[in-house]
Amino acid sequence: MKLASLWNPKAKQWADGRKRFFEKLSISLENLPNGNTTIWMHCASLGEFEQGRPLLEKIRARHPHVKIILSFFSPSGYEVRKDYKGADLVCYLPLDTASNAAAFVTSIKPTLVLWVKYEFWLHYLQELKRKSIPVLLISGLLQNANAFYESYRKKLFACFTHFFVQTEASARKLAAIGFSENVTVSGDTRFDRVIEIAEAFEHIPAVAAFCSGHKVLVAGSTWTEDEEELTHYVRVNPDIRFIIAPHEVDEENIKDLQKEFPRSVLFSALQANPLYDNIVSTPGRPAEPVQNNEVVNTLIIDNIGMLSRLYKYADITYVGGGFGESGLHNILEAAVYGKPVFFGPVYHKHFEAIELEDAGGAISIENALELEARLKKLWEDENLLKEKGNAAKQYIYANAGATGYIIDYIYKNRLLTS
Repeated sequence: MKLASLWNPKAKQWADGRKRFFEKLSISLENLPNGNTTIWMHCASLGEFEQGRPLLEKIRARHPHVKIILSFFSPSGYEVRKDYKGADLVCYLPLDTASNAAAFVTSIKPTLVLWVKYEFWLHYLQELKRKSIPVLLISGLLQNANAFYESYRKKLFACFTHFFVQTEASARKLAAIGFSENVTVSGDTRFDRVIEIAEAFEHIPAVAAFCSGHKVLVAGSTWTEDEEELTHYVRVNPDIRFIIAPHEVDEENIKDLQKEFPRSVLFSALQANPLYDNIVSTPGRPAEPVQNNEVVNTLIIDNIGMLSRLYKYADITYVGGGFGESGLHNILEAAVYGKPVFFGPVYHKHFEAIELEDAGGAISIENALELEARLKKLWEDENLLKEKGNAAKQYIYANAGATGYIIDYIYKNRLLTS
């Protein structure tokens, strides 16, 4: 990581964020009250934080004086949530060494530890076990183990007090190596989180104006492979409004998107320039030429943090990651609003994508031609569009409640008592 930091901005953030870590941690802890019950939640990145967040916020609401420490492994999680008001302290997780683990756990003195999804760091887990500090795995998901991981599984898993897993398949994997008594198939807390977001929805006026009076497709968390599948369709359908929220919003990627989608306007420009607002927001007539005699039909989101609200404005949604090794991104954020969800062919490690497709709320596609054909069918059949949207929403609400299982366990076992 230190070597990569010489040319990779994310690696540089990863390395810089850990410089003089314990010195900075000590200063931060001095400003926190002593003696309170301390909950430590650790997340790999932003997606895992969103899974743990419903639980964290329910605990905070019921116990406002509990001290909450939130750690991240990845800069993409830390940088976005370093000012999160629901925690007393947000920090990086120091590298997993025996000395770092001992120093960190001794410094923060957690009463209860919540780790999300598949964060398995051996030295930290062993240090917590040595100090008899309860550790819960939240929304756990066990994938097929690689050879390195295989030899450490029992050591790692023996350190957890209880596993709350997303699927029966994960529970079977645990049972096969001797862990069944302390396992609950609770589902995925992300369902609870996306419902919270949808029910507290706040409009984005500039986006509402852009979409007004038009059919709308929102493509979220897209990578280059996803955008390639959309390019032709966007260019030949000037009357449909497209919102593209790429996974990477660095300047270089945004410039590439502007070249790929010449009939586009950036969200930052739409907010800042009233002229753009007049051009793109008048229903009932075609958009006027703006650049290179092209008409605006695409809004490119050049910030982070809006995506979960953007899907509300869609008639149809597309979620990226299904055409590459990055992995399919969060389809639940789109489905909760009752919108059909499209994604690429690489999704079989994501149980929610399989189940949503089976429920009729999602459509996987292999290429641009199939995408265009399936979109055409939905646009032309309003009843089918509504049916698929309803199926998506029903699937989300039918799978809510994972947070409640975990809260009940915490209270039943008095884990908030120091």
